[in-house]
Amino acid sequence: MANSTVQKRRGWKRLPKGPNGGVELLLIQSVDHLGEQGDVVEVKRGYAVNYLIPQGLATLATEHHKRMVEKHREKLLELEKARMKSLRDLAKVISKQSVTIEAQANEAGHLYGSVGAPEIVAALKQAEIQITDDQVRLDGPLKELGLYTVRIHIAKDIDAELKVWVVPHAEE
Repeated sequence: MANSTVQKRRGWKRLPKGPNGGVELLLIQSVDHLGEQGDVVEVKRGYAVNYLIPQGLATLATEHHKRMVEKHREKLLELEKARMKSLRDLAKVISKQSVTIEAQANEAGHLYGSVGAPEIVAALKQAEIQITDDQVRLDGPLKELGLYTVRIHIAKDIDAELKVWVVPHAEE
């Protein structure tokens, strides 16, 4: 058991180093603020080992992988275009949506709590639209009843505006 742990650690020590001392990776998918699919990037070791490689966003930048990307670059571009088209379609669907969130409020319309990204994601999930909390861009939590326009960040250069109604909780 201990021997396999040592082997894993040794394997991670052999990550290819870039000219600046980081780890050289080949991006399998486009990553915001890092690069596009097929780019060779240099990142810190922890970012590579703990996020990019386990999430399947990048792989080691070996000569073999670089040749494979060059060979399949046209097919990869077609796949990326199709993915971006589906994300733009999702943005259009979200822009046409309006969600209603019930919340406890006083007579003046101030909420006892607040409405944030998790509540908006849950409301969209009921409409069979899947997004994550970090895609919801709020200036701050919604603390009053009313209509809000919330920006949803789908991908790089693709955003949608969602109408969110915050209404008083229905009394039973």
